[in-house]
This record gives sequence, C-alpha cells and structure tokens, in this order.
Amino acid sequence: MNAPDVYVIRVAKRDDVAEVVGLLADDPLGATRENTDGAASCYQDAFSRIEADPNNDVIVAERDTAIVGCLQFTLIPSLTRSGITRAQIEGVRIAASERGQGLGGRMMAWAEATARKSGARIMQLTTDKSRDDAHRFYEDLGYTASHEGMKKELP
Repeated sequence: MNAPDVYVIRVAKRDDVAEVVGLLADDPLGATRENTDGAASCYQDAFSRIEADPNNDVIVAERDTAIVGCLQFTLIPSLTRSGITRAQIEGVRIAASERGQGLGGRMMAWAEATARKSGARIMQLTTDKSRDDAHRFYEDLGYTASHEGMKKELP
C-alpha cells in the first residue's frame, strides 16, 4: 500500500525532539530504554551532536502537525569494499495509528534515494531479534540478514 500524500518527510528540528523520543519509547523495547521525558537534556545533547555532523540526520514524517514517523540516517565513510560509503539507518519508528499504510516503506525509500544521491553503495541497519514484524518489513524491501550483529553495553 502506498502512503497517502498527507505525509511530509523532512529533517527534524530541535522542537521535534520530544515527539521523536515519544515514538522511540512507544513500544515494548523502547519503553524499557528511553526516558519518557522527551525534553531531557540527554536527548537535547544528542540532537546537538547529530545536528553538528554533516553526515548524520534525524528524519521525521509529519502528518498535519504531528510527528508520526522517524529514523536516524547516517553516512559512514569506509575503507572496506574499496572505500565505499555506507548509509546506516537506526531508530525507525512509525506511530501505531499510521502502521500498515505504507509510511515505513516511504521513509525507507526516501533514505535509499538520499543514500544513492550521496554516493552510498550499501544500506545497512540493525533490528532487534525480537522484532519479527520489522524483520518481515525489511525483507519485503529487499534487505537480507547477511551478518550477525553484536553489541556490548559500555558502563
């Protein structure tokens, strides 16, 4: 299904941070990881660092005046594969009220087009092993689980 034209996909502004954090916290995993006070200084500090990096953006989808989708888009220069640029996607969330209407696909298409325009040769993302619906979504878009990702929390 194609997302209706009522969505505007754009780079996030500082005023959007609280709504973005609300989306990140509005699922079983995010509820355990995010501080529901979206104006917390840790989020404002992180947004400042993202905003200062020309290879890093938070992208939002807006319907009317509400933020209903988000993702973080990062370009990563690499020495591997003959020095290609990779595009990394993180923190993809769609508001529960908007799921199943094509918005996630539209946001990913925006990310892929932006990556291509920026010279990136690979799109990559991670998704929690427990997110079966997300796995199906990404597989339907042509992504493959080609690697085993590993993470380590640093206290």
